[in-house]
Amino acid sequence: MKFFDFHHHHPENKFGIYNLKFGESVPNHFFSAGIHPDSISENIEEHFLWLQEISKEKNCVAIGECGLDGIIHVVEKLQESVFERQIEIANEVRKPLIIHCVKRFSQLMHFKKKANVPMIVHGFNKRKTIGDDLLQHDFFLSFGKSVLHNVNLQDFVKDFPLEKIFLETDSADFELRDLYEKVAELKNLDLEEFGLKITKNLRFLNIIAPNEEKLA
Repeated sequence: MKFFDFHHHHPENKFGIYNLKFGESVPNHFFSAGIHPDSISENIEEHFLWLQEISKEKNCVAIGECGLDGIIHVVEKLQESVFERQIEIANEVRKPLIIHCVKRFSQLMHFKKKANVPMIVHGFNKRKTIGDDLLQHDFFLSFGKSVLHNVNLQDFVKDFPLEKIFLETDSADFELRDLYEKVAELKNLDLEEFGLKITKNLRFLNIIAPNEEKLA
């Protein structure tokens, strides 16, 4: 059985969406490409030229991770400008956005209005009120390792709509199967049924698992 890893940093993992770094070779499997807030630097225009070209690749299925970060030392206005330009690229190539957000969730709603494509907040592990607000504004959420041990997050996931869920490892080292099993249990679904739900969500984003395999 295979388990689709919606957002990860493990180049050897070919069943999911690999977060490609600037300058890396284009892989022969799904990847996303973007400019993370902490990658904003003086050569930002070079990064944008790279992103505009690589975003057109067939295996590039999403733009990101990109977004806003309230704890790094990058000017907020500059972060917003870089984020907005990536939203424009996503709109042009008609590919979803994988969002990184730290302590700036209230600002995301403004940028959601500028996007003509789905936006997925990755690695969500915040309180219910933030998650409910994101859902109300039609965001998808991708959950990671925190679900395995955070009881409050488990309660949130239990009631969160299936059609808005993805699962990921991000940069953590653990068995993704454990996460799929935990969420399937929370949803009172068997593993195969839950896998089919994730497949359906991916197809909504125009992301089709290789050979249209079932995910679980």
